[in-house]
Amino acid sequence: MPTPPTAGSAPRAPRPSRRSVLAAMAAAVPAAGLPVLSGRASAASAVGALPGGGDLGPNVLVFDPATPNIQGTLDEIFKRQESAQFGEGRFALLFKPGTYRGLNAQIGFYTSISGLGLSPGDTTFHGDVTVDAGWFNGNATQNFWRSAENLTLHPVNGTNRWAVAQAAPFRRMHIKGGLNLAPDGYGWASGGYIADSRIDGSVAPYSQQQWYTRDSSVGGWNNAVWNMVFSGVEGAPAQSFPDPPYTTLDTTPVSREKPFLYLDGADYKVFLPEKRTNARGTTWGSGTPRGESLPLGQFYVAKPGVDAATLNAALSQGLNLLLTPGIYHLDRPVEVRRPNTVVLGLGYPTLVPDNGATAMKVADVDGVRLAGFLIDAGPVNSATLLEVGPEGASADHAANPTTVQDVFIRIGGAGPGKATTSMVINSNHTLIDHTWVWRADHGDGVGWETNRADYGVRVNGDDVLATGLFVEHFNKYDVEWRGERGRTVFFQNEKAYDAPNQAAIQNGDIKGYAAYKIADGVTAHEGWGLGSYCYYNVDPTIRQDHGFQAPAKPGVKLHHLLVVSLGGKGQYEHVINSIGAPTSGTSTVPSTVVSYP
Repeated sequence: MPTPPTAGSAPRAPRPSRRSVLAAMAAAVPAAGLPVLSGRASAASAVGALPGGGDLGPNVLVFDPATPNIQGTLDEIFKRQESAQFGEGRFALLFKPGTYRGLNAQIGFYTSISGLGLSPGDTTFHGDVTVDAGWFNGNATQNFWRSAENLTLHPVNGTNRWAVAQAAPFRRMHIKGGLNLAPDGYGWASGGYIADSRIDGSVAPYSQQQWYTRDSSVGGWNNAVWNMVFSGVEGAPAQSFPDPPYTTLDTTPVSREKPFLYLDGADYKVFLPEKRTNARGTTWGSGTPRGESLPLGQFYVAKPGVDAATLNAALSQGLNLLLTPGIYHLDRPVEVRRPNTVVLGLGYPTLVPDNGATAMKVADVDGVRLAGFLIDAGPVNSATLLEVGPEGASADHAANPTTVQDVFIRIGGAGPGKATTSMVINSNHTLIDHTWVWRADHGDGVGWETNRADYGVRVNGDDVLATGLFVEHFNKYDVEWRGERGRTVFFQNEKAYDAPNQAAIQNGDIKGYAAYKIADGVTAHEGWGLGSYCYYNVDPTIRQDHGFQAPAKPGVKLHHLLVVSLGGKGQYEHVINSIGAPTSGTSTVPSTVVSYP
């Protein structure tokens, strides 16, 4: 049955703007109403202090195997979210440990589905968790902002379908069968990301242009299109770039899995997996995962409508943040100043700075964990949207780095938005583990100057590692790396479609801004499996000198690079600097460089 409220908390009334969908869901669960998650509220330490714990509001739904009409509730949410690419609906679907039969959970926009066990085997579906592309005529290239985590699946027909594009992580999943990453009909697809998962059968990407898999186990991998990258994956195909384009690292240099909510008996806690070096395989395959747990009472459970001042008060009080599904408008930055703070989102909560503020700033401290939320640029230009460490940050965080995981940034699409630089990493040793930083190429508020955003990700800190870096469509550099000893495992990029002419992207003597630029003064940097695509559909005559720009120094090493002209809409002259053959014609065939220098 739905989780009952615990002492000190009570179910919250539905927000009026969601009345119709909540009524439909209540009808789908007639015996008990809407499932609402609750936790233990800690006693306020002083008058006016904010409480920890509490319920998670109407858009977090908790199921157990006895909950009536689960399928009807799942179908109602999917009906609302299937094509709501820029809508305001946000949902988290949480399943208590147990066995569920006969379910097909179709996952639409801004929907996360998760098991509430400590390991994936605690919550088992004899059924499917499905993403397909019927809403977009079989084209999966816009299946963004959704996730599946911490479940074991026995797919009905032996293979689960997960046909996604960017910002759709698949974490801590065990598939007792195969995994199909393409839509029905094998239409276009542009994903994607798997971590800490085991697929007993084969993974079949089919039409997927690129994919990154980390610290997992697969029974096989069927094919590759342009760029398939593996690090720490048991069963991964052998290194063979560019034919087929497999980049395979035996281990991942540094990783730390994303925090997650789980049930410890009747109590909700957040598990914080420990850092691993030279990792290979899942964290849970040989028993209980290693790490620590925090009770829900150590989190301020934020609801849509709360302001930045309240979030900051909770942080200064020593609480972590659990952001429940919805949209949060900010008039000032959320300031994370305390070491080891956790900011965890459920169901794609979205932070919007309305007045040109930075949405979130993190101090130069150890061990902060940011995970599972979206930042949307507001209509007034923000100098930055996310800052990890202040300018000039210099502390050593090698033993306990900050992690940025499934934190996605968007400029335009949902409405007008502008930002000069979207994500700035100043703190040393930061781990960026799966991000999509996107200047929108479609939706509302889109145009060369309308959603102006010059720079996507700028890295100033030293020893920063990015695993799964997706950055697209910025007016100038998509990634600009200034720190020393940076490393990237997998990079996916498209240059801005909407450049009006050659002059608009001219960079001094260089035609176009590189997708991935390593600053001239950098002496050590390494990257594996890096791809950039162009589609200059406004002016197909545009020429891009290269996708990658790097200093010619012995310590700067890049492996397995490619550039692609999509249908001949614009062309690259080279792959990196003046190295690599040009793209040509309309054949959409990559030009590759196996190693630089």
